[in-house]
Amino acid sequence: VVGPEIVERFNVFMAAKVMGSAAPGYSSGDAIRVAEEVAREVLPPGYQLAWTGSAYQEKVSGGASNSVYLLGVLMVFLILAAQFERWTLPLAVILAVPFATFGAFAAVFLRGLENDIYFQIGMLTLVGLAAKNAILIVEFAMMKYHEGMPLAQAAVEGAKLRFRPIIMTSLALIFGVLPLAVSSGAGAASRHSLGTSVIGGMLAATFIATFFVPLFFRWIAGWSERRAARRVAEKPAVTT
Repeated sequence: VVGPEIVERFNVFMAAKVMGSAAPGYSSGDAIRVAEEVAREVLPPGYQLAWTGSAYQEKVSGGASNSVYLLGVLMVFLILAAQFERWTLPLAVILAVPFATFGAFAAVFLRGLENDIYFQIGMLTLVGLAAKNAILIVEFAMMKYHEGMPLAQAAVEGAKLRFRPIIMTSLALIFGVLPLAVSSGAGAASRHSLGTSVIGGMLAATFIATFFVPLFFRWIAGWSERRAARRVAEKPAVTT
């Protein structure tokens, strides 16, 4: 009697293992989607496709990166709300995050890289890095406003005072992750995605968002002050 030396089984069922990888220019998600489409067309009744290893983990965690990113933004917002002791002012800081996101996507697109897990880690890192620059501007603008400056002048003065420290710290970070973006050898693709996203995001957060954060502060702080003044005006006077 002749039989196979190894019988493959998966979850108790007899199985045939197929291993492969995505073609150049396509992501692993594209390969998984095409494999599932082909399986639905060609597999006979009673057969089904199941994933193992990294493909299984990718299927299970698919879409979780968006939730993690939004949760990171929410945590930063809540921490800033506690720091500034108000709910509106942290919006001026959070609005700097979209600029970093745009810079990360633009840098990855220009280099022809993929939206992989390492890029998503870099995006999550940029939430804190972009907020850090905006916090410096907003904090000093609030300090100048409390000293008696008008809102517009306080916003501009806060940006002027912190522009040099922001440039210095941002450039230090960019040059620090530059070896990741230009690395070579085994595993270089993952380092390219992480380094490129951080560099692109920080460049946008430094040289674009820095000019918009004072404007956001002026709008949001001015709206908050007008709302507070209107609430005081509508409060009935107490007479004795």
